[in-house]
Amino acid sequence: MLAWHGALAWALIAVNAVAGVWALAAQRWVPLRGWPLWSVIIAGQVLAMAQAVTGSILIAGDRGRPDDLHALYGFSAVIAVGILYSYRSSSFMRGKEHLLYGLGSLFIMGLGLRELVLS
Repeated sequence: MLAWHGALAWALIAVNAVAGVWALAAQRWVPLRGWPLWSVIIAGQVLAMAQAVTGSILIAGDRGRPDDLHALYGFSAVIAVGILYSYRSSSFMRGKEHLLYGLGSLFIMGLGLRELVLS
């Protein structure tokens, strides 16, 4: 499970990096928008949830207690996914959804990188 958690961490970082850069580019260039972009964004968010689940399983299985900051950054990624989802349909975000998800995905990627540095 620990190896799986580590592999998911790298996948989370890579997928959210791609999603973030792609979404920011799509904010500027309309042809980059569409379902392939949203599929990558969703995959990045699912990976954040999978990281939290595998981390929780590791903690519950007494495989060691993570550093407090590691747990904070991990669950902050889950909270970030919720915040992004809640703002997506706000009236002040209309027309800026790609900007929101681009910056949000890069934020989640940063949390993943920070978690690896702490480990």
